[in-house]
Amino acid sequence: RVTVTFNINNSIPPSVDDEPQEEQKPDEQEPDLTSTPNFVVEVIKDDTKQTLVLDCHFPEDEVGHEGEEESDIFTIREVSFQPTGESDWKDTNYTLNTDSLDWALYDHLMDFLADRGVDNTFADELIELSTALEHQEYIKFLEDLKSFVKCQ
Repeated sequence: RVTVTFNINNSIPPSVDDEPQEEQKPDEQEPDLTSTPNFVVEVIKDDTKQTLVLDCHFPEDEVGHEGEEESDIFTIREVSFQPTGESDWKDTNYTLNTDSLDWALYDHLMDFLADRGVDNTFADELIELSTALEHQEYIKFLEDLKSFVKCQ
């Protein structure tokens, strides 16, 4: 069983240019706000008491590079095993940071995810879903803020 969880809070990267450039038209000043949340993939096998947990994220320089050479749009940041059925993960369990991981093993982990449907297509759909949810929550927040401030 494969479970993917993510949180839309703080998922929109900060804009690089705060001031519009002179050459831009007014319609072009606002870039598309895209939500690229960190996400966690949990892989659970029925015959084990451990869950393989892969903490993934979208590097800022990789998102939106369509048409370029096929590369992964997300990366695995950390890998660990956690007890199956535990709601809270234990900080004492060994967590492997992939920065120091052999590239061949890293590629095998990415293939492992792809074989289970967590690939670039999935990541693109996750970005679309997350962006829609974030925009919906943002509008609701603004409406709630307006109501709150109006209240006497």
